Amino acid sequence: MITSIVLIKTSVDRVPEVAERIAALEGVSEVYSVTGPHDLIALVRVREHDQLADVIPARLSKIPGVESTETHIAFRTYSQHDLEAAFAIGLDS
Repeated sequence: MITSIVLIKTSVDRVPEVAERIAALEGVSEVYSVTGPHDLIALVRVREHDQLADVIPARLSKIPGVESTETHIAFRTYSQHDLEAAFAIGLDS
């Protein structure tokens, strides 16, 4: 599974509707409204790199109200939850 983090700038008055439209796209697992220089962050999860082009520039970027995007592809996932589960294997509750 390929995960990408998409930082999105939107029209300020359209953040909720843009977020809902992005969240409805196939391949988008989560959308967050955030503070800082970007308005939204979307997590896109697909099986193949080619699918990123279908989700991000072909559909997400064309949603009315999306002004710009910046995409970061994740190499590896580190999660405290995953580490705790791995170290707990074989331990009694």
